[in-house]
Amino acid sequence: MLVRRNLSLSVIFHYTWKSMTYYLLLAITVYLLHDYFGVWSLHMSFTTISALSTALAIFLGFKTSNAYERWWEARKIWGLLVNYSRAWTREVITMIIPATPPDAPAVKELQYRLVYRHIAFVHALRVFLRKQHVYNQLGVEEIYEEPNEYSDTRDFLSPDEYEVYTHKNNPPNYLLELQGEDLRTAYEQGWLSDYRFVRLEETLIEFNNIQGRSERIKNTPFPRQFSFFSRVFVFIHASLLPFVFVEELRWASIPISLLISFVFLCLDLIGERSEDPFENRIEDVPMTALSLTIETNLKEQWGDPNFPARKNAPGGIVL
Repeated sequence: MLVRRNLSLSVIFHYTWKSMTYYLLLAITVYLLHDYFGVWSLHMSFTTISALSTALAIFLGFKTSNAYERWWEARKIWGLLVNYSRAWTREVITMIIPATPPDAPAVKELQYRLVYRHIAFVHALRVFLRKQHVYNQLGVEEIYEEPNEYSDTRDFLSPDEYEVYTHKNNPPNYLLELQGEDLRTAYEQGWLSDYRFVRLEETLIEFNNIQGRSERIKNTPFPRQFSFFSRVFVFIHASLLPFVFVEELRWASIPISLLISFVFLCLDLIGERSEDPFENRIEDVPMTALSLTIETNLKEQWGDPNFPARKNAPGGIVL
């Protein structure tokens, strides 16, 4: 997620240079044909472009608004994950109680597994949802779709659990299954009462809900017709602008048409870059930062001072 207030020119250029190069060449060509070759029929009326501009602005506003709704819902889902993760650790520590003094070491070991396995779940869910990208020093994506790596979870699981879960079709869901099995063990040992068992199970269900809601956004793309036609309409609109301005503005039609084209192009890109919030792009939900926040909070609750280091990309980007 971009946290710097201003976008660097390099990032803007990276995403717009191809389209803007076409618009520039088109505007120059129309101007030369009109003023130097006498092709007067190239002129179009302002009424045509005004109607199209109004319709396009409404369409792009609708697209951008709905794309932001998807992004904001994704952020709220991961905000819930932060809250329930803290609650889960507190419940594990305070509600799982040894039935007899000799049970204390076993209970402590069980609590440790439940807390640290949940940290593994959070990291696994992050990797499961997103592709891994690499950013250069300007904050621009260089490498796309690296293989998902679950190595961040190795330290939080036993070797046997790690070996099994990395070969699962849905690794985060498998970890939740292991959590449920440990809760059942605690209940059978008398370390959990009926009420406390139900309460912990309800929190575990919330993690299922969080994962399911995240997968719904990930696996249900923004309607492709909106993305496709917005690109088409922006292209048509920008292609017509030089024909509208060349009669009245002459050479000034080149920068004016470029400026207007740039505005509509940016509006389209804002929606396009916000519509899929789990792709690990520079505009997406900062799941790495949130995962490390959860890991830090849970370790602090457990009493572990070995907090993770922050991982930020260059250019004011929080991953």
